[in-house]
Amino acid sequence: MTISGDHLAAVELGWSKNGPRVVGHANTTLGDGAVRPAINTVNIEDPDGIARALRKLFGQLPRRPTRVALVLPDSTAKVSLVRFEKVPTRESDLSQLIRWHVRKAAPFRVEDAQVSYAAGAKTADGRQEFVVAQIRRDIVEQYEKTCAAAGAHAGCVDLASFNVINAALSTAVKGETGDWLLVHMGPGQCTLAIVRGTNLIFFRNRSINKETSLADLVHQTAMYHEDRLGGAGFFRAVLAGHSVIGGDDNRKDAVRTELEDRLQTVVEPIGTRLAAHFEQSTGNDVEMLDHLAAPLGILLRARHLN
Repeated sequence: MTISGDHLAAVELGWSKNGPRVVGHANTTLGDGAVRPAINTVNIEDPDGIARALRKLFGQLPRRPTRVALVLPDSTAKVSLVRFEKVPTRESDLSQLIRWHVRKAAPFRVEDAQVSYAAGAKTADGRQEFVVAQIRRDIVEQYEKTCAAAGAHAGCVDLASFNVINAALSTAVKGETGDWLLVHMGPGQCTLAIVRGTNLIFFRNRSINKETSLADLVHQTAMYHEDRLGGAGFFRAVLAGHSVIGGDDNRKDAVRTELEDRLQTVVEPIGTRLAAHFEQSTGNDVEMLDHLAAPLGILLRARHLN
């Protein structure tokens, strides 16, 4: 399930010999200010109100959950990519080394943070890269306690864009190679992530305002990809959070066309990609699947649907 700045979404998957199937889903819009995702301040001002909304959301599922995998907005955490020439063999030593390297990356003490990491790509010179996420422990607890008040234990907590990437990878065609770009929009902000194969090699969460447009952020990322990451363009871009754009379909198509012109590649909404795999169980509702992409991703993880 997802607790976002503007909505709550939940999905229940069933599994069979033919793969995963959506057996239930629910989505509800939140009022302005109900949840204010941020890295260093209180995120949920009215936890009782959000807990009530969650109980109502859970009531729309086939079974009321007692355990959930929880997806949080990217803007609640600081994500870094760090590289080591030599990786310690002991997990405790690696954890300590990573914490030492990222201690100044976020505006809070690493001692007050929940730090998670995963091995990423190996560089051309043989160094191992790690993807590291830091989030204040008390902020995680805000979300966990709100879920608990709604009757569900958050046994797994992760970030939205990581799991939109998981969802996109689950729909990948075997044999696809090359770099691709995720453009994940949220209320007033956007995450841009570059994936090489199955490895995250770039991640930035930025505000969108009058001075900094989505097209500008995408262009800057494409230039960085070419100049600093040895990229030669993207074979695909995936657009998530498409419903945040607002307006009619013509407005959404115009945004996608502008990005395609900037990137010189096809830009495909994540809902469209997922619809091909969940059509029988979701009715091919592309906008609904856009809302469900991150919670689907945390359930699918590294599973491939094809």
